[in-house]
Amino acid sequence: MKKTLKLEAVDPVKVYGAGNKILDEFRSYFPSLKIVARGDELFLDGPEEDIERFSSKFDELLSRARRKMNLTPYDVEELFAADGEGEIPDGESIIVYTRDGKPIRARNRNQQEMVKAYFRDDLIFALGPAGTGKTYIAIALAVRALKNREIKRIILTRPAVEAGERLGFLPGDLREKLDPYLQPLYDALEDMIPLKKLREYLDEGTIQIAPLAYMRGRTLDRACVILDEAQNTMLPQLKMFLTRMGCNAKFIVTGDESQVDLPVKDDSGLTKGISLLEGIKGISIIRFTSADIVRHPLVTRIVRAFDK
Repeated sequence: MKKTLKLEAVDPVKVYGAGNKILDEFRSYFPSLKIVARGDELFLDGPEEDIERFSSKFDELLSRARRKMNLTPYDVEELFAADGEGEIPDGESIIVYTRDGKPIRARNRNQQEMVKAYFRDDLIFALGPAGTGKTYIAIALAVRALKNREIKRIILTRPAVEAGERLGFLPGDLREKLDPYLQPLYDALEDMIPLKKLREYLDEGTIQIAPLAYMRGRTLDRACVILDEAQNTMLPQLKMFLTRMGCNAKFIVTGDESQVDLPVKDDSGLTKGISLLEGIKGISIIRFTSADIVRHPLVTRIVRAFDK
């Protein structure tokens, strides 16, 4: 079936968004439709039921556009969230946008599984080699939740385990001591949050850098908490971290069991913890492989060579 929708009494640029960001977000909820925008007209091609549903939802968006000064992709999310569709059920929707407006979405099957697991369960383990995007997707999900006011803070933690260096011997305050260890997380945050806003979040504690050793005794409510490089935690540390979970919290644990930096590799608690927790309702375990690597093609070959 084909259908043409005409925008009346509203500026198409306002509805489509800069770089078509709003329209792209809307499109993501209708993967079976071919949607072409030309000026104030939208050309739809696909199943009749989907076209009718698209038309109905798009009318709601137009109504909102006439009432509001500006639209954002989050207006689209709110429209579909009202129908229980805001939870990216198929892994195809846009998670969040980068600072320069590029959409971030799951790029392979295991990333899609990770996104779906986030909305289904409160504790997610994402395991696999470097370059599979597990940490980047975790950060994107946390930023999305913060922007949607689903949480009130993001907490990032990572074991400070490196070759011969200890936090006490590094210069600066606590954040400056941790910066070298947490740089991959900062890189991802800087992709998604304007630098001025990111500094504000860090200064006011909306985004917190919490050393794993300092997590003891805390109860973390309404937060998305990400433990990166979890293969460098020992089992008691992992248990301590997981038991910090409070109400309305999401915990994401990422790690690569093949890259243990502890002096004694068998001390790693990640594999042991997974074996204890696997099968518990409310916990998802996503295992990435070298086939999921989304960096330079050489990274895949490097990982496979080292695995051999």
